[in-house]
Amino acid sequence: MNTPHPTAAAAIRKRELPKHTAVWCILSLQLLPLYMMVQMSVKNNTEFLLNPWFPTAPAQWNWANFAYGIKLIGPYLANTVFIATLGALLTLFFAIMAAYFFARYRMPGHNLLWSLFITLMLLPGVANIVPLFTLLKSMNLLNTLWALIILGFAGGQVFNTFILRNFIEDLPKDLFEAAEIDGASHWQQIINVVIPMSAPIIGTLFILSFLHLWNEFMMPLIILSDAQLFTLGVGLIYLDGEYVKQWGQIMAAFLVASIPLIMIFLFCMKLFVRGLTSGAVKG
Repeated sequence: MNTPHPTAAAAIRKRELPKHTAVWCILSLQLLPLYMMVQMSVKNNTEFLLNPWFPTAPAQWNWANFAYGIKLIGPYLANTVFIATLGALLTLFFAIMAAYFFARYRMPGHNLLWSLFITLMLLPGVANIVPLFTLLKSMNLLNTLWALIILGFAGGQVFNTFILRNFIEDLPKDLFEAAEIDGASHWQQIINVVIPMSAPIIGTLFILSFLHLWNEFMMPLIILSDAQLFTLGVGLIYLDGEYVKQWGQIMAAFLVASIPLIMIFLFCMKLFVRGLTSGAVKG
């Protein structure tokens, strides 16, 4: 195996140095909030005021902040997990069926119906707040988690259906024809053909839908009034106002709230990247 000459290798490293420096600078800026949150989460107020930028000795770490933070945001975390998980599952369930219909079947006015469906992506979500609030009030769904779940999977239909339709259209038609010859129903074709063949993009869309519902702030703030029903976004805002002087406890609560998202990216990154790139190469 040929190895580069030492002089050539040094020249390459020198040429790549500005690029690597820029990358490390960007990463440092991106990770600075995480570093501050972690090192502040084990301090009390006195230690934070005396030394806000650097961590203290491990013997001085205040682990009680995490117990207190978990106690504070435990209900908010449970509500958010419930809404994000169920909402993402329902979003994909209906999006897969809608994408299957638009990709596999043609009928009079099919293109017009699809165009009208796609135009929903152009509507700003803020413009729907007042009609949605009025509708939820008439349905007695205000101050309930089900209202957020319904809004979550209804609002995610257009984008997910748009993405899935393109993938389903690219699936080999012979697979569907063989399934029809074997007597498979539409539901069986979705289960046995569409879902297995589109698993990467379905996984990616699930992650995106989960993250969208997890980070939702505006609608929970408007719809929910009971503190027991607050999601993380709303609960952490009230936590900051109520316990504004307890920086260690606040940062510990923020760190605990971020752990599920960190775990999702650590364990699902390959699936996420595979779904994003699965349609990049044809043939």
